[in-house]
Amino acid sequence: MLLVAAGLLLAVAAGGRGSPAPEQESPPGSRFVCTSLPLDAAGSGCPLPPVPMQGGALPPEEELKATVLQLRETVLQQKETIGSQREAIRELTGKLSRCEGADGKSAAGAWKNEVGKGKDTMGDLPRDPALVIEQLSRTMQTLKDRLESLEHQLRANVSYAALPSDLREMLQRRLGDLERQLLSKVAELEDEKSLLHNETSAHRQKTETALNALLERVSELEKGNSAFKAPDEFKVSLPLRTNYLYGKVKKTLPELYAFTVCLWLRSSASPGIGTPFSYAVPGQANEIVLIEWGNNPIELLINDKVAQLPLFISDGKWHHICITWTTRDGMWEAFQDGEKLGTGENLAPWHPIKPGGVLILGQEQDTVGGRFDATQAFVGEMSQFNIWDRVLRAEDIMNIANCSINMPGNIIPWVDNNVDVFGGATKWPVETCEERLLDL
Repeated sequence: MLLVAAGLLLAVAAGGRGSPAPEQESPPGSRFVCTSLPLDAAGSGCPLPPVPMQGGALPPEEELKATVLQLRETVLQQKETIGSQREAIRELTGKLSRCEGADGKSAAGAWKNEVGKGKDTMGDLPRDPALVIEQLSRTMQTLKDRLESLEHQLRANVSYAALPSDLREMLQRRLGDLERQLLSKVAELEDEKSLLHNETSAHRQKTETALNALLERVSELEKGNSAFKAPDEFKVSLPLRTNYLYGKVKKTLPELYAFTVCLWLRSSASPGIGTPFSYAVPGQANEIVLIEWGNNPIELLINDKVAQLPLFISDGKWHHICITWTTRDGMWEAFQDGEKLGTGENLAPWHPIKPGGVLILGQEQDTVGGRFDATQAFVGEMSQFNIWDRVLRAEDIMNIANCSINMPGNIIPWVDNNVDVFGGATKWPVETCEERLLDL
């Protein structure tokens, strides 16, 4: 028994040497269990004794003041965020109002009011509907991006409870309405683009029709009206011997196997009256020429072949001249003041007059339509230059010369709108046929 008691005493003594004695003894029969807990669960699990801070704990009044300052800063941040959101809402509302205001205008009126402005904004539509659609698409995408940015800012700066739900819902609703209206506007502009394309084509056709009708009317007026009392009551004046004064007949000649040329002329030039008219074709500048050059008599050239005519007209008075020619045997006739003064043959026999040439009044052509020589220029006045595609009878020529009949040429008639003048040549009202007769 004594041995058992001694062993117990030794065991107790060994345990006291291995560990420090606790400050407070545990109740008999109890034991300690150690379990790891997260930091946030420390307060709810095993309560820890308060750790005294350096300098002591804050009084309740100071803690309340710190809480109030923190709440005040939070409120100011929320006000700034709400203010920026209101600015965004105002900007979007203004753009929406401009889009809504544009809906009440007609397509044609909208385009007319917007064309000519320099900027391409929502209130200033560009000229091209395709650009309008592209711009509105970009604007809609920009608004979407801004909406997403606002949502990110709301999540980052303001708690869900801090932002009023009615403001957030109103903002989302207005942005959704704006997006729908922009999509509707894009669809309307697509329709307007199609309509404008169709209207443009129809308008172009109407414009072309109106212009053609106007041109036809102008042509009729040019044919029917003249600066003179009658289309043939004018004369061409060529007062100087130069190489740049001349008249040009707009019409050309067809292929001819006979012709008659008649005209009134007055000249006092010396020596020689020059070239009253010339007709040149490619390859032959002297297809038909009437010329008095230097001291030579008046000559008629057909295909560069020459016949001298017994005409005398350089006395400064009006004279009526007619010349006939036929390819058969090259027969020709010369009339002055209604009387036949000469005839001949073998002038370019069996040669048809070539078509498509240039008919010049007052100059001799060395090339088709040009290379005039001042020494061969006609000086004086001429009128009633007519060409027929046949040989006129002597009686017809006499009646024309004595003013009994007025017979325009069936190939080249003497009308105002068929003769152009150049280089200082002029057109003037001509004396009447009877006054010209008195001048003989």
